Amino acid sequence: MGKASEFLTNRHAFVSHASPDCLPVVAMAAQSFALDNGAFSAWKAGKAVDWQGFYDWVEEWRYHPGFDWAVIPDVIDGTPADNDELISKWPFKKTEGVPVWHFHEPIKRLVWLCGHWPRVALGSSGEWPTPGAGRWWDRVDEFMTKITCHGRPVTKLHGLRMLDPDIFSRLPLASADSTNAARNCGMTGSWKVYQPATNVQRAEVIAGRVEAWNSAPVWKGRPKEPSFLDMFDETI
Repeated sequence: MGKASEFLTNRHAFVSHASPDCLPVVAMAAQSFALDNGAFSAWKAGKAVDWQGFYDWVEEWRYHPGFDWAVIPDVIDGTPADNDELISKWPFKKTEGVPVWHFHEPIKRLVWLCGHWPRVALGSSGEWPTPGAGRWWDRVDEFMTKITCHGRPVTKLHGLRMLDPDIFSRLPLASADSTNAARNCGMTGSWKVYQPATNVQRAEVIAGRVEAWNSAPVWKGRPKEPSFLDMFDETI
């Protein structure tokens, strides 16, 4: 517990309802924390989500001074009607909830959410399931032109599974999340000669790489694909 607390100190944490046991440590050590509804984990596992249990969990922690916000329940591959119904059932303040817009949903729904909520989460789905891969940036370019003014989002945006410098350094996100440090701190094969001694030290290295970058201040359009010549030093 001591090592985990050391890693979390002064950081902002994102805790999923699918793995809630670490929250007491997070709440003690982190500067602030947000709560995820666990929908993605349940969807990947083919399990149903206990929304009442999630609401009870949020109710238990929403008065903690470190609590920031929680992701409103959503259906990953659902229809706009499915997700709008869950938003209508949100039992807490608007400032405490963040609705999710999924990439396969109509852009007009995203525009509406951005006009009515202080923060909106972006979730990769449908033809665009993996952040940064394939035609994912094409879809981003489609909707960002509709929800920005002079390149700046009209509301705060949270990138679900977008805590990759190659993504958030190009997107003007207010926040993003990832399980990168938690998943990969136990891997030893990729570190070669300068392998950190412990999982916590490995997590520090991974987090440090992320924290070395800032989110883009404005949206400048779809990132340019590298040309053949770009792969070579200009002096050659």
